[in-house]
Amino acid sequence: MDKVSKKNKMISERIKRLRSKFHSLDIDGYIIPKNDEYFSEYSSKDRLKTISNFSGSAGYAVILKKKNYLFVDGRYTLQAQLESGNLFNIINIQNIINCKLFKNLSLGIDSKLFTSHQLKTFFKVKTKIKKFNFNLVDTIFNKYTLPKPKPFFSLSTKIVGENHLKKIKKICVYLKKEKMDYLFVSAPENIAWVLNIRGYDNPHSPIPNCRLLIGKTGKIYCISNLIKLKKIIKEKKLKKENVIEIKNFKIFTKNLNDKRIVIDKKSCSLYYENLFKEKAKIFIKEDPIYYLKSIKNRKEIYNMIKSHVIDGVALTRFLYWIQNINKKKITEYEAQKKLESFRRKNKSYLFSSFNTIAGTGANASIIHYRAEKKTSKIINKKDIFLCDSGGQYNYGTTDVTRTIHFGKPKKYMKDIFTRVLKGHIAVVTANLKKFYNGALIDNLARKNLKDIGLDYEHGTGHGVGFFLNVHEGPQSISKFNKVKLKEGMVLSNEPGYYNKGKFGIRIENLIFVDRNKKGLFFENLTLVPIEKKLINYNELNKIEKDYLYKYHLNVYSKLFYYLNKVERRWLASFI
Repeated sequence: MDKVSKKNKMISERIKRLRSKFHSLDIDGYIIPKNDEYFSEYSSKDRLKTISNFSGSAGYAVILKKKNYLFVDGRYTLQAQLESGNLFNIINIQNIINCKLFKNLSLGIDSKLFTSHQLKTFFKVKTKIKKFNFNLVDTIFNKYTLPKPKPFFSLSTKIVGENHLKKIKKICVYLKKEKMDYLFVSAPENIAWVLNIRGYDNPHSPIPNCRLLIGKTGKIYCISNLIKLKKIIKEKKLKKENVIEIKNFKIFTKNLNDKRIVIDKKSCSLYYENLFKEKAKIFIKEDPIYYLKSIKNRKEIYNMIKSHVIDGVALTRFLYWIQNINKKKITEYEAQKKLESFRRKNKSYLFSSFNTIAGTGANASIIHYRAEKKTSKIINKKDIFLCDSGGQYNYGTTDVTRTIHFGKPKKYMKDIFTRVLKGHIAVVTANLKKFYNGALIDNLARKNLKDIGLDYEHGTGHGVGFFLNVHEGPQSISKFNKVKLKEGMVLSNEPGYYNKGKFGIRIENLIFVDRNKKGLFFENLTLVPIEKKLINYNELNKIEKDYLYKYHLNVYSKLFYYLNKVERRWLASFI
């Protein structure tokens, strides 16, 4: 029996064991989301993968008595077919809205993994939702490799640029304006921002898994295990009496008689919503911290710029190595490990900001492909190679994609790459007076591809955190995002194109919104050369050629000091 067959058999057995629970619970099916109880994008407890083998960062599985469904977005359609298609019907997640597949059925959920907003959006066509305060997947599988609990740690004002007390005051102003008594902060990344703390609870982000209650007078209560907060208490950011053990929080909420509490529609679970409802008055809104956190101050931008110099050196040295030094036949997995080794040479590097995507040929067409040690392909020097990676540094978060070719690419590949590049340049050079939100800019990125009937099934850019999550909102460059761009916001700029089973192209830089006397404009953070072999220069106009020249001149001027002579000479050839 081959590895795929063994995996399918194992997943089938888990599904069978899960279904065996349905009768006693009086349900027709069970819904498994990607997120954990903290609604993190990346988690050590991946129940969705456990029950479906799907390893993407977003999706829902619905296990019925006789059928299985997996709902994913356009980024993951091909990946889901490869990983789960033998056992699941793969459906675009947009089709879950008003879906009639579950009409008149009773579906069970773990109340700690869903918000009321999710259920109202996705499962509202005469579907009965039965809420449980335990997880059904955990009853059949609980062998996750979880990190050992480690205390949270603080970031100084010299690093983050703003004292935590000032940030709490901003929340107090919001609460008084809204005539509310408390804000319940359920997203750990928002707590990280408010208190200027970080943690070790996530595989790819230094977020501290806890929850926070902020009162209109500035009093705060942190809901967490006391052991994780011992350093924070020692530094006097919190008093011991302001820490509530998770197991005791239900008792604490009984003292909130008739208090008006704001809960976050994105990350406050049904479990906590119902807990508050017993005594308090709840108001479901978007946590204002998402927006406050999205606008980086000058100190945060300064630290991100420094991190991108370090990251640029590592990735540039890797690109030189793989194109000019390495003579062996290496696999995608070996390539991503080599890139990791270049990053690790700098002591500021902590860990990756997401799972590296390193795909050759057909694998590059899988938008979020992940190379495994035993199954990854040998990199074919005649194919396109796509590498999307990022790092967490002291102090900054990076995310960059480069598409390269080792020989002489075919004309149609160059033509498409050039159109993707034109879209990439159109984004970073956009007039932000006219194109002031992500939806408007997204059109610019796709125009040159759409002119020949092509497109890509993902957003053009996502918000990025400061030494936090590599994906954050509320800003993004996508078809429906109308959040007005503000000075200090950081986004990715990553148009692409994917020819199923043949090749994939993506060019990604991180950019931030800066200001001069003329107004707002985008400035690059990423400092990595863009593949010359894949550019059809005849299709670039003067503005685009000038941009490329200035971009590569800036890359060289920032990185040359850290490179050896041959690396410098190679990098200078891009100017």
